[in-house]
Amino acid sequence: MDQATSTMTQTIALIAKTLQQNRTGVAPTSVSAVLNENTLVVTMEGALTPAEQALVRTTQGLAQVQEFHRQLFASSSDPMQQKIKTITGRDVREATAALDAGTGMITHTFRSGAMVHVYLLTPEIEACKSGDRASMERAGDDGFHPPAQDDRSDSAETD
Repeated sequence: MDQATSTMTQTIALIAKTLQQNRTGVAPTSVSAVLNENTLVVTMEGALTPAEQALVRTTQGLAQVQEFHRQLFASSSDPMQQKIKTITGRDVREATAALDAGTGMITHTFRSGAMVHVYLLTPEIEACKSGDRASMERAGDDGFHPPAQDDRSDSAETD
């Protein structure tokens, strides 16, 4: 993975964590983002409230939590899609949660508390392939914090 993609995925993971906390009041314990050609996958671990954690212990409770988060994702994914476009320079063609092949149910909440969001992006444009400066600057902006002053360092910190 090149440095530009690494920076973009780190920024996307941070934004996903912030948006999830704003939506539900719970900050995921960890978030990862993987960008592979035209697919972006965001996985959040430990993103359920204590009440949801208790519910997912039963089949019926799990179904309720999955449906709630499916609806929440459908109704609140626009801000994330806009951030993805700003960071990558590419539109989100489709966004969904992972499909549970066993039941055919659309879901992105698992008993472990992990959530998976999948975004299909428009094909990569030449500007992003060459890593133009505007795309790189957008990648460093998570949209939630003011830009750092001139004392930026070249190394990135991770949680």
